[in-house]
Amino acid sequence: MSLVNTKEMFKKAYAGGYAVGAFNVNNMEIVQGITEAAAELKAPVILQASAGARKYATHTYLVKLVESAVIEHPDIPIVLHLDHGPSFEVCKDCIDGGFTSVMFDGSSKSYEENVEETRKVVEYAHKYNVTVEAELGKLAGIEDAVNVDADKAQFTDPGEVQDFVTRTGVDSLAIAIGTSHGAYKFKPGQNPQLRFDILKEVSDRLPGFPIVLHGASSVPQEFVRMVNEFGGKMPDAIGIPEEMLREAASMAVCKINVDSDLRLAMTGSVRKHMAEHPDHFDPRQYLGDARDAIKTLVEHKINTVLGCAGKA
Repeated sequence: MSLVNTKEMFKKAYAGGYAVGAFNVNNMEIVQGITEAAAELKAPVILQASAGARKYATHTYLVKLVESAVIEHPDIPIVLHLDHGPSFEVCKDCIDGGFTSVMFDGSSKSYEENVEETRKVVEYAHKYNVTVEAELGKLAGIEDAVNVDADKAQFTDPGEVQDFVTRTGVDSLAIAIGTSHGAYKFKPGQNPQLRFDILKEVSDRLPGFPIVLHGASSVPQEFVRMVNEFGGKMPDAIGIPEEMLREAASMAVCKINVDSDLRLAMTGSVRKHMAEHPDHFDPRQYLGDARDAIKTLVEHKINTVLGCAGKA
C-alpha cells in the first residue's frame, strides 16, 4: 500500500461516528510509536508535519520516515499531512514533495483573503489527488509557528461555512469551538467547555462534510506529573477532557489533532529514564522508552477518544 489522501478515510469516519488521529511527527521514534500502535489496532492514521518539524528534521527525512512506515505497515491507510501551511508556496512544495494532504491556514487573514488563497491551494492540490484542509475561526495558544493570544481567538461563524466550502472546494474544515494549541489550554479551576452548538450548526449546514479539531490534546496528568517529578517545570498544564473529544468524534469531527500529548509522553519518559539510570548515555536506551510511551499513548487515544480501532 502507498500513502493515501483523506477523502475515503473521512467518508468512512463520518458514516461510522469516529475520528482519525492526526499525530504530529518530528523524528523516527515518534513515527514508529504512532504507526506500531495503529497497526496493532488496525486503525487508520494521519502523520502530520508542522513548519517546525520540517525545519527540524527537513522535508526529505520526514517523507522518507513516513514512507518507511508504509512499508512496515502495509495493511493500514496512512496519510502524510502538512499541518498549518502558511502560504500557497509552502503547500505547493509539500504537494510536489510527496505529501498526500495539506492544510492551508488562512485564519489570520481576512475572510475574502482566506477564501481566495485557499481556493488557489485547492486548485493546485486536486490536480495531484491531494486533499486540502482549511481553517475558519482562530484558535488561541502556542504551537510551533502558531501563536495567538487568547483575547484574539475567534469562534467559527457557522454562517460563513457553507459559502467558504462552496467557493473554495476544500475537502475538510478546521473550526474553532473552544480548543486551544499547546499544553496550557485553560486556567486552574476553569471548567473546559467545547461549543457543541457551533459544531452542530456547522454540521447541519454542511451535512456529511468532515470537520477537524486542532488544539485537541488532553494533556494527560500522569505525564505532567512525570515531567515535574523528574526535574521539569510545567505547573497548571491543562487540556481538553477526553469525553468531550469522544462526543465530537461521534458527531461531524473526522480528524482530531494531537501534538502536545506526544511531547509530554516523550519528555516525561526520557526525564524518568535519565533520573533512574544516570549511568546511561546510549540514546537507544532512553529514546526506546520514549517510543514505548508514545505507542501506549496512541493506543489509548485510538481506543478511548477516536473510536477508530478496527477501521483500517
